Amino acid sequence: SIITLPPVKKSISCCSLTSKSTHIFNTVFLAFQHEAAKVMQDAINEFTGTPEELRVTIANADLALMRGDTELALSMLRNITPEQPYYIQAKEKMAEIYLNHRKEKRLYVSCYRDLVDKLPSPHTFLLLGDAYMNIQEPELAIEVYEQALKKNPKDGAVASKIGKALVKTHNYVKAINYYEAALKSGQQNFLRYDLADLLMKLRQYERCEKVLQEALTHDPDCRYLVLLAKVQSKVNKNDEALLSLQRVLKRVQLEQPDSVSAQKQLAAEICAEIAKHCSSQRGYERAVKFYKEALVYCESDSKVMLELAQLYLTLDDVEACQQQCSAILKNDPVNESATLMMADLMFRKQDYEQAVFHFQQLLERKPDNYPTLSRLIDLLRRAGKLEEVPRFLEMAEKHSSRAKFEPGYNYCKGLYLWYTGEPNDGLRHFNKARKDNDWGQNAVYNMIEICLNPDNETIGGEVFENLDGDMGNSTEKQESEQLAVRTAEKLLKELKPQTPAGHVQLRILENYCYLATKQKANVERALNVFIEIANSEKDHVPALLAMATAYMILKQTPRARNQLKRIAKMNWNIIDADEFEKSWLLLADIYIQSGKYDMAGELLKRCLRHNKSCCKAYEYMGYIMEKEQSFRDAAMNYEMAWKYSNQTNPTIGKIKASLTRCTVLDAHPNYPRIRKDILDKARAALRS
Repeated sequence: SIITLPPVKKSISCCSLTSKSTHIFNTVFLAFQHEAAKVMQDAINEFTGTPEELRVTIANADLALMRGDTELALSMLRNITPEQPYYIQAKEKMAEIYLNHRKEKRLYVSCYRDLVDKLPSPHTFLLLGDAYMNIQEPELAIEVYEQALKKNPKDGAVASKIGKALVKTHNYVKAINYYEAALKSGQQNFLRYDLADLLMKLRQYERCEKVLQEALTHDPDCRYLVLLAKVQSKVNKNDEALLSLQRVLKRVQLEQPDSVSAQKQLAAEICAEIAKHCSSQRGYERAVKFYKEALVYCESDSKVMLELAQLYLTLDDVEACQQQCSAILKNDPVNESATLMMADLMFRKQDYEQAVFHFQQLLERKPDNYPTLSRLIDLLRRAGKLEEVPRFLEMAEKHSSRAKFEPGYNYCKGLYLWYTGEPNDGLRHFNKARKDNDWGQNAVYNMIEICLNPDNETIGGEVFENLDGDMGNSTEKQESEQLAVRTAEKLLKELKPQTPAGHVQLRILENYCYLATKQKANVERALNVFIEIANSEKDHVPALLAMATAYMILKQTPRARNQLKRIAKMNWNIIDADEFEKSWLLLADIYIQSGKYDMAGELLKRCLRHNKSCCKAYEYMGYIMEKEQSFRDAAMNYEMAWKYSNQTNPTIGKIKASLTRCTVLDAHPNYPRIRKDILDKARAALRS
């Protein structure tokens, strides 16, 4: 209903006036503008001649703005003069109209310039400086702020604004110098936080830590401790970071009990960040410690629990991983990441049906969930069940007519084809995902791997080196290999790693290109890089494998063996799974060459335990059995190798039973090794 105002009395108390005017001003902003207009007119009538008249004028300008009449609003506000109360508020309102309604930056700033001209004070200078900052003119803002600071040298807010404006202009050195000069004056100690924050953003961690330690001697503020913990975590002072966090929590519990929950959340986040950093440096045990510490502060944080579960999975600690996943799924039964991990665990326990059930649940709900599908393909490979993959690809195709154009689909299809011995088709599909933001980088990595080793050979291995007749050294093959290396080098330029570990991986791949040339100078150059990485990155499996491979190409087998034996003693983890497999195969190759079949056999069994589709392991096993005259076992292993190469690898086989399974001859009738080592020997055996 419309508010009825009582007649104006001759004498009106300040308290009742303020209460009544507040009620009126609230009413002005009612959506029903006709009511607001009537109330406004009543207010004008009632408060004319009182100190509140100008407040009514400003409110009336707001009402005009609500009606879209900016010119009327401005004309009302212009009538308020510098001698009158609310002049500053009127100018601020005019500035807001010019900036937000008329988009006139020049007139916006002129309102604040008028204020400085008519009412010069630290406050109005500050308003003008803020106005310049609002229109992205930090250089002009700095000039004005400095004038404000001259008028009030002890105003910390202005000093802070100057520093931030200098940062805004990217004048970082000047900003640091400004903060340090202000601190030397001894009057702006609180600026230490701004300086430390800037140094941290500039990654000047040592200077930042020094500033914070000095700040804490003047003022043991919790903000300093929190920032100190962040800095310490960046420079691997993880235990010190944890102590800083614990100091924060003790202080907060005593001084700011209302903030305990927020500080605990912050402590959990920092501990999780430290854990991630440790994990990226392959300090897995310390990473576990800090994830557990994070859960002390925030025990139901599903994100931290999931990261810890993933770490346990990386370490192949199946029971601990399952415990974390179960806890997550208890609170969140449809948590996709935890469900994926449970599926992974079921695979490791060889509970294949249960694992596929978990994946099927996810993919039936969303068949185009390509991150899930790519994980499933990798796990089906490790379970020796790649023949199951096509039905999931078909589900995605049926779900969307555009599936075959999706980068995620093409990545998954490429992965399947690569794993089933079709590297050329795999390349074609990876190429379709290559430019995608989400899938591109992984696709390019895989394309480089294929270019450098299209036939999935044991690089540096010697057992099968001379079994392929003249094919191994043919001009055609050499030209093909050179073209592949050039392609890999071009693809390397497309990689943009976002993490330190990614940059290391890129360096290793770049130098694998030098290995692929087989030229001594190039191989030695690559070897020096691998040694440098291995020295700076403790127990770095890819670097150690690369070193061993280089040594094998240089025919320095004992040195290669030493590096491979180091890897063989390490605990398997899923991040380096492919490198572990390659290193075990290469070490097995060395043992086979020296007749140590038992030691080779143990390594090959380890390969198959972690990847049942490893056709190379079956091929080596077949070779060992053949050498030991155990032809039935040899036949079985060669048959498995033939199966898991998807009947595409013509180098597999060399046994009498191949004569009755020579579908390979349909595809490769003139392949030298088949003709010489399988067919001829089998015929000779039959004649005898």
